[in-house]
Amino acid sequence: MNHRPDNPARRNLNFFQTLRAVAWGFLGVRKEKSYKEDLAGLNPVHIIVAGLLAAAVFVIGLILAAKWFVAHLT
Repeated sequence: MNHRPDNPARRNLNFFQTLRAVAWGFLGVRKEKSYKEDLAGLNPVHIIVAGLLAAAVFVIGLILAAKWFVAHLT
């Protein structure tokens, strides 16, 4: 049985599980065992979409925080 991460039969995580894995990646906190388990089941398309979505949410959050601080400091 092939246990390589690029084996299509092993990609069985849904999009929300991929979002969770991407969120942990953004935080930079991950146990090696969980990382390897997720790596074996992640769909590359889900990773790209989740990464772009997470980046957009992060940037929008920074913009909103900056606007709030400027409004309250002036």
